Amino acid sequence: MLLNERDLQFLLYEFLDTQALLGRERYAEHDRSVFDATLATARQVAAEFFAPHNHKADHNEPIFDGERVSLIPETGQAWAAFADAGFLSAHHDFADGGLQLPEVLLRACMAYFNAANIATTGYPFLSIGAANLIKSFASRELQQRFLPAMFAGRFSGTMALTEPGQGSALGDLRTRAVPADDGSYRVFGQKMFISGGDHEITENIVHLVLARIEGAPAGVKGISLFVVPKYNVNADGSIGPRNDVALAGLLHKMGYRNTTSTVLSFGERDGAVGYLVGEANKGLAYMFQMMNEARIGVGLGAASLGYQSYLHALNYARERPQGRLASCKDPLTRQVPIIEHADVRRMLLMQKAYAEGSLALCLYASSLVEDAHTESTEQARDDAAQLLDLLTPMVKTWPSRYGLVASDLGIQILGGAGYTREYPLEQLYRDNRLNPIHEGTEGIQALDLLGRKLGLKGGRGYALFLEQVSHSLQQAGGLNECGALAQRLAEGLAILKEVTTSLQQQVAEDADLGLSNATAYLDLFGRVLVGWVWLRQALIAERALLDGAAELESDFYRGKLHTAKYYMEWELVQLQGIAQLLCAGNSACHDMQNRWF
Repeated sequence: MLLNERDLQFLLYEFLDTQALLGRERYAEHDRSVFDATLATARQVAAEFFAPHNHKADHNEPIFDGERVSLIPETGQAWAAFADAGFLSAHHDFADGGLQLPEVLLRACMAYFNAANIATTGYPFLSIGAANLIKSFASRELQQRFLPAMFAGRFSGTMALTEPGQGSALGDLRTRAVPADDGSYRVFGQKMFISGGDHEITENIVHLVLARIEGAPAGVKGISLFVVPKYNVNADGSIGPRNDVALAGLLHKMGYRNTTSTVLSFGERDGAVGYLVGEANKGLAYMFQMMNEARIGVGLGAASLGYQSYLHALNYARERPQGRLASCKDPLTRQVPIIEHADVRRMLLMQKAYAEGSLALCLYASSLVEDAHTESTEQARDDAAQLLDLLTPMVKTWPSRYGLVASDLGIQILGGAGYTREYPLEQLYRDNRLNPIHEGTEGIQALDLLGRKLGLKGGRGYALFLEQVSHSLQQAGGLNECGALAQRLAEGLAILKEVTTSLQQQVAEDADLGLSNATAYLDLFGRVLVGWVWLRQALIAERALLDGAAELESDFYRGKLHTAKYYMEWELVQLQGIAQLLCAGNSACHDMQNRWF
């Protein structure tokens, strides 16, 4: 099982009411059956073409022989199946060859592929983002030159930001671009950790490269964005000679191995041909579209792997007999499945809270992406965009942290078996360990949240979040079980508000000291955010139970309600200690000196 089918249906049609999108003009030609058929196709393609080689690809990682990169053939077959099913262009307009699929449906489909084989999924994941960016900001001529081949699966795409000397400090990048007589540019520099940066599963690779045009201002205000293909592309879309883009080497990773991680050299000879996207010196602003899309996607990938870890552990715990309950004194009685032991259920409950909470959070964020584009009024679209902007740091980091914990717990539940390669848990953990790192580490996201996002547009996104949570608290007030859960979330929200006010004052007085504990604040905010996500799920569950849900459905809803209870009682209770440190402006980490280590 890749995902819990009932849970995915719950999230899409009860938690998010995705069916209501059919009332929007863009989706007038769709119906619920189209949505369900698309999900079924994604599940089938993921199960038949992605899942079977997940383990094989981990043990047979990409090889560079000095001339070409070799991947196991199943990788190309999976790419072709994904492209043939239309997923590379699924959310684009009918006029562009797309299916006009809602963003949230596309991301639900991607959850299947992530769960099946996240490393192979890395290639289409990056290509979708690259095509989206070209569609949004590149000239019509560049769109016509590159997008048809990208939508068809002939070209793949990457994002090339990081340099050997510069990681997240993009303002210091050294890659340079020199204007050419024909209006194009020649790009010189080196990029590293470029996922999908070289392979032969597609005819061409379209690199989106950040570089500084000679003479541009220093810092982030002087960064431009360029389309730099592996092979030059003629105006009619046909492929020309090899561009001056060379693979300097592959990086060998702990997990996520089948996605090539590359060091690329641009301009070892006469310069790599590049085409300016949009206006000069606005490249980082353009790239943020792909970066933010990728951040939600990273969270979704972490959620999917955490979900897989949970499902494997749950199945094992139900089938593995070992020991007897403490109350049983007869050694001749049959051993019980380990799920009968309370400590195993504790770990499974933690996994369920993290995995299902993470998936719900990521799909909710995807629904905000949808609303920001297709809501009926400009105000509603802007509100969705502002709320999404605020929440994106948590959408990226909370599943990345706690999805990894879910994978870790899976190993623990399997015991010694979980630590062996004969079971999938150890690979799931290794694959998941990348997610807290790429597309902005926890620390980078924390600085973004506390130092920038909270104050954007006068704090509009934060105010919207408080309004949304308050509305859910009011809805829960009239219900028995959710009323108690809401009280605990209200206490957590009050803590968040107090800490936020305190930290904003601290940052205003001393930015370095005030931001030194930003990561703890990010975690605190994330816990409250996911608490709200769980309360919303619990509201639906309790109402369904009150309405007399059928027996099988009753177990599903009772599981939702009880997991929300666990989350409020075990996870939110930890906020008080963190809050005390933050409100006090604890300086232990800030004051530690280099020479004392």
